[in-house]
Amino acid sequence: MITDVTQVFGSNVFNDAVMRQRLPKNIYRQFKYNIEDRRPLEAALADVIANAMKDWAVEKGATHFCHWFQPMTGLTAEKHDAFIAPTADGRTIMEFSGKELTRGEPDASSFPSGGLRATFEARGYTAWDCTSPVFVKADGTNTTLYIPCAFCSYTGEALDKKTPLLRSMDALDRQAIRVLHALKETSVRHVTGTLGPEQEYFLVDHRFFETRLDLVLTGRTLFGAASPRGQELEDHYFGALHERVASFMSEVNTELWKLGVSAKTQHNEVAPAQYEIAPVFESVNVATDNNQLTMETLRKVALRHGFACLLHEKPFKGVNGSGKHNNWSLVTDTGRNLLDPGDTPHDNMVFLVFLCAVVRAVDKYARLLRASVANAGNEHRLGANEAPPAIVSIFLGDQLNDIFEQLAAGGAKSSRKGGELKLGVSTLPPLPKDCTDRNRTSPFAFTGNKFEFRMVGSTQSTSGPTFVLNTIVADILSEIADELEQAKETPKTVQKILQRIANEHKRIVFNGDNYCSDWIAEAQRRGLPNMVSTAEALLVIMDPAHVSLFERHGVLSPSELHARTEILFEAYIKAIQIEARTMIRMARRQILPAAISYAGQVASSINAVKSAGSAACIMEKNLKEIDRLLDHLGAATEKLEEALKQIESIQMASDQACHCRDVIIPIMTTLREAADALEMIVDAQVWPLPTYSEMLFLR
Repeated sequence: MITDVTQVFGSNVFNDAVMRQRLPKNIYRQFKYNIEDRRPLEAALADVIANAMKDWAVEKGATHFCHWFQPMTGLTAEKHDAFIAPTADGRTIMEFSGKELTRGEPDASSFPSGGLRATFEARGYTAWDCTSPVFVKADGTNTTLYIPCAFCSYTGEALDKKTPLLRSMDALDRQAIRVLHALKETSVRHVTGTLGPEQEYFLVDHRFFETRLDLVLTGRTLFGAASPRGQELEDHYFGALHERVASFMSEVNTELWKLGVSAKTQHNEVAPAQYEIAPVFESVNVATDNNQLTMETLRKVALRHGFACLLHEKPFKGVNGSGKHNNWSLVTDTGRNLLDPGDTPHDNMVFLVFLCAVVRAVDKYARLLRASVANAGNEHRLGANEAPPAIVSIFLGDQLNDIFEQLAAGGAKSSRKGGELKLGVSTLPPLPKDCTDRNRTSPFAFTGNKFEFRMVGSTQSTSGPTFVLNTIVADILSEIADELEQAKETPKTVQKILQRIANEHKRIVFNGDNYCSDWIAEAQRRGLPNMVSTAEALLVIMDPAHVSLFERHGVLSPSELHARTEILFEAYIKAIQIEARTMIRMARRQILPAAISYAGQVASSINAVKSAGSAACIMEKNLKEIDRLLDHLGAATEKLEEALKQIESIQMASDQACHCRDVIIPIMTTLREAADALEMIVDAQVWPLPTYSEMLFLR
């Protein structure tokens, strides 16, 4: 039990305070200068830092170090090496060099490469990302020094999630500085994207989890009839925490705080058994690393409390799935949030320029932004009558929408004020009323001083959606900078740019209910894309305009982008295949035997009742329905097996993805419908799987 959070927080991180204490002053200053100036470390500097890191880690019980990186699996990877170095007299000493700190050479052959390299080409390199803190982490009795790294191939192509994110940060920094300097904000040297990803998840008792092959292998329930009670009472959201869940959350917080992850908010989410954890903002690359640690910690601590943590976007049919709401903003090295409108946003020129840049970027590259969140799990959320829809739009709120309309008309002259709320109770203070409400249905909503990108899936690395967002905004800032740098009268040019953007991109702004069916028709009328399926969304990535975008800003080469597209297609195809094979296994070995056994019991009962002189009408009707559903189940299982075989003859990954969408998934739906109907008939004592009611409500 924690007695002093301030003593625990960051205790396992080689952070700035530890460096200041353990490094010689000149080494510490030089290291800070290198980071501020975006320069690589010299070898001598790296040696001193590495030795200090080693001493600190060994004092904390570490025997090994590892380069911790994020391959294209979406997870993290690590290879552990001991600090030991044998001596001539047969003993060993603990050593850690600057070369070992800054560079590693893990085998790259078994990671997804999208065709960038042949399987037999094994060499890969990891490089220390010195902008993300090194930390010590214990796994059981093993304690290791973790070094956040980028990962590339022998020929220099990015094979990971971190490298394009870091490149996009540089691109955004360059273009934002050009704009700010053109606007006479010359004191700013750097602009950094910040991120605060809210993480949703489910907790299920582990005794249920381990008896469900679908949860174990795919992370979601492939079968399961709806519970008589779901989320319709709306009583779980922000409800009182169950003691067992609260204890789990307490340990999660402690583990994350030790690692310097600023876990701030926790609460019950909308669906039963669903919860959320949210951190304080960090730079986007640190936030991405910390979110990976958060997901890992949630899973690990859940086991200690007898839970399984489900991070899948849709673990349970018929109740809300899980997302990862990415709260994104831009901050200068002088401490200014460029997306903070201030008290009078209508005359805040810097804010309006960056706001309009984001609006234009999201509209111009809406299809690419949608593709950045496309995967098999997220397909169950986006476009499925759940937050948010597959149509990309922006919520600005009353105040900014009014200003946006003023800009379109020629210039903003005023800002709406929020006022004050009086609740009519003498003991309650008046509340300051915000200038606008929030919109939980919007996929891309302005929320005070940031944008909340709500389409990201709960299993996804935040890197992909964020480096896309960084890059598209950098691209628009580049356009604006080109124009401003040639301007003779900056204020007039700014007004012209803002008016043009407001008129050209007003179609992307929608402040209404994104769940409403009318919005689909309205979005179509506006010309907004509605890409419901993953296969459709991924097809747009290699559009020439997108290839040029990433190449122009040095974020991804054409070959790197093509490789990522192939990897995303492969991941989708493999996920659907695994789900289909799991359904076949469960249908044949669990559901069919149970239903057949129960049918035999019913048949025996019918014979017994009839021999006693009764009609057994209800039982006969029941048996006929079981027999009908068994036929459907068997037929769907055979069709699914055949559909899986057909995919082997399809050459192109994109065509295989379409086969999954158009053929395999509809058969899976039919198979599930038959199985779920049987669950409603078969004796509960015979049914082989834990039910939705048990998994969602029993703690």
